[in-house]
Amino acid sequence: MPRLPFISRRANQSPFYGPDDDIPILVTILMGIQHFLAVIGGIITPTIIISGQGSSNLNLDEDTRRYMISASLIVSGLMSLVQIIRIRIPKTRFYIGAGLLQITGVAFCNVPAAQALIQNMYKSGECPTETLPDGTISYLPCPDAFGAVLGTQMLCALLSIAISFLSPRVIRKLFPKVVTGIVLVVIGATLLTSGMENWAGGSGPCMSRPNSGPFTLCPSASSPNAQPWGGPVNFALGASVFFTIIVIELVGSVFLKNISVVIGLIIGCIIAASVGMFDSSGIVSAPVGTFLWVKHFKWALHGPGVIPFLFVQLNMIIECLGDLTAACDVSGLPIEGSAFEERCQGGLLADGISGIFSGLATSMGVVTFSQNNGVIAVTRCANRRSGAVCAFLLIICGVFSKIAAAFLAIPSPLIGGMTVFLFASVATSGVRILGYLDWTRRDRVIVASSLAIALGVSLVPDWFTYVLPSSENLALQGFLSAITTVVSTGYIMAGIMSIILNLILPYDSTEQEDQMARQTKLNGGVALLYSESASKNRNNSCQDEESA
Repeated sequence: MPRLPFISRRANQSPFYGPDDDIPILVTILMGIQHFLAVIGGIITPTIIISGQGSSNLNLDEDTRRYMISASLIVSGLMSLVQIIRIRIPKTRFYIGAGLLQITGVAFCNVPAAQALIQNMYKSGECPTETLPDGTISYLPCPDAFGAVLGTQMLCALLSIAISFLSPRVIRKLFPKVVTGIVLVVIGATLLTSGMENWAGGSGPCMSRPNSGPFTLCPSASSPNAQPWGGPVNFALGASVFFTIIVIELVGSVFLKNISVVIGLIIGCIIAASVGMFDSSGIVSAPVGTFLWVKHFKWALHGPGVIPFLFVQLNMIIECLGDLTAACDVSGLPIEGSAFEERCQGGLLADGISGIFSGLATSMGVVTFSQNNGVIAVTRCANRRSGAVCAFLLIICGVFSKIAAAFLAIPSPLIGGMTVFLFASVATSGVRILGYLDWTRRDRVIVASSLAIALGVSLVPDWFTYVLPSSENLALQGFLSAITTVVSTGYIMAGIMSIILNLILPYDSTEQEDQMARQTKLNGGVALLYSESASKNRNNSCQDEESA
């Protein structure tokens, strides 16, 4: 309930609802809606980007893109229910699902791996292109590339299933903070390119600003109130979303801050509609409903994409483990011991199974979202029924395809203004993890070396393209292409470099001793402070008794 300033003297703290506590139906629904609003923007964004235009995207038609968004929403809702309900595998001690309020959604780390695979297929001729009279290269629709993404993703998800049976302590030892932090920083920095391109008008043929033809304006000259790529109107539209998010963080309530991305997008859509850039024809022509497998993609295993998607799975494991730890913490559950390890095992296994099921259901891989932990911490509601409400809302939005069509009608600059903030948040998470390091000389060498190569190949993608020779042997050429793809993908190089250096670089004994001395001094200071505080409290207590 709201409190009037300067009148209410006592804090009005809302009750805490644990995962299995009884909770009023109205509160359940309201909390479920809040979780839904917190995750909806992040769930649809990767699919909108991958299915759009450009040399590293699928360039699909509106009908197929609409279906892909619906599929991602339905899969996210279904796999969220699996995480929430928690199913015990018969006659074993293992579980599927964490039994917590955990909502899953399409992972952002899918995007760079999928784009690297798609770009490789366009370069090799497996995806069709067309050269226009003005010399502009038009990338034609390539649904087979999405089939390759799904097939490769399903194979690599087996790694997540296998690792889920390891202890969380073992997983953290394999992938320490220095590795996870570096990888997240590079993933966020790499994705920013896509966000900025959309902010300027899109990543399709109009990005080259041809002087003639259908792509002199974005997304095409026939679009309503089309604008040149990088024009002031596109800049202003993207800025309306980006700065609305910042303003809400500055003056908004806690509830508004949790859904600031959605509010920014809504305000941007209102502005776009007022200037005639919101095309509603796709919403009118869209069917009322749809479901999984209405459209099919030819599953395939793309060799050069295996290593990138293996790193995607490793990143999902690390992300899921961190989210589960935070979820237990804000839910009032222990974050160590056998019960905690059982929840982690079930959550990681559910994420691995999600990688296979989502591929079968024509969606990119899903992972637990961290936004929900923030909502739980603020609302003090960790009840699983609220999570189930959110999951059902996701499924309903996916079934009604006109909702997916409404998302597709959003102009690219608005998507760019939103995704720039979301992708930068991914990089910020990496910086936050790196902040927990002791920053010894060893840590600095690992971070500097990994970022040098990873950010370098992200800024100059052709750095390694011409190092290896071409071969007429198709098998050998496929192997060489796989190596080139790996070296040219920034976050993969970040993972490889940081893991190898973390294993081979020795610990400096001098720095270890200094660190132990600092910790001992800190502990001694805390103990002394506690002792003085306790003594002071005892003295005050004695004085009170004497006064009495």
